[in-house]
Amino acid sequence: MRNATPFLAMLLSGLLVAGTAHAEKKKTSSSASSKGQTYSWVDENGITHYGDSVPAEYSQREQRVLNSKGIEVRKREAEMSAGEAAAYAAAQKEETRQRQHDMFLVSTYPSVKEIENVRDTRVDQINGQIIASEAYIATLTTRVDGLKQRSMGYAPYNTKPGARRMPDDLAEEMVRALSELRTQNAALAKRQAEKQAVVDQFTADINRFKELRTSAAARLNDTNKKK
Repeated sequence: MRNATPFLAMLLSGLLVAGTAHAEKKKTSSSASSKGQTYSWVDENGITHYGDSVPAEYSQREQRVLNSKGIEVRKREAEMSAGEAAAYAAAQKEETRQRQHDMFLVSTYPSVKEIENVRDTRVDQINGQIIASEAYIATLTTRVDGLKQRSMGYAPYNTKPGARRMPDDLAEEMVRALSELRTQNAALAKRQAEKQAVVDQFTADINRFKELRTSAAARLNDTNKKK
């Protein structure tokens, strides 16, 4: 991994800010004194109530905590359903994954060209596997075609009266060859899909890298203007 340049450091700083903002907000809220707090909640008729505690029947509704001056210091969101909680957890997981991937991009690659070089290396490796698979499939296809030609002299392919039954060894060889051909064609399709997935992933990475650099450049420009 390469050392981060000042520009990349700015990118990393921007990513870390997003990850710590929520924690700082929570810390600030929790530091508020619990003395003189008042709770507010809304009932089923939309009427707001105030008190030093929230009735049990409204414990799952949205609540707000006010200090002695009537200023909101904390907010508790309404309880989520199982489906809402699962969707929220999935969104949080994806946000974390994206943030980690962003940090990987800006700390690993100094330029778009470097990402393209890695992409091309990966694609070349898969292309080598595809070429080898295609060559083997061509050989198998030739073998199967030859077996089919041989089988035409035997029943049931030869419909002439008195045609001999296909020998067992020929039938078994035909079955094995056809099975191997199917297996190799499936493996080839899998490698081709893998190649497309690699191309798509690197395309997305390049676009994201450009976005991160643009936003970092804008932050750097704003910082310079304030100096």
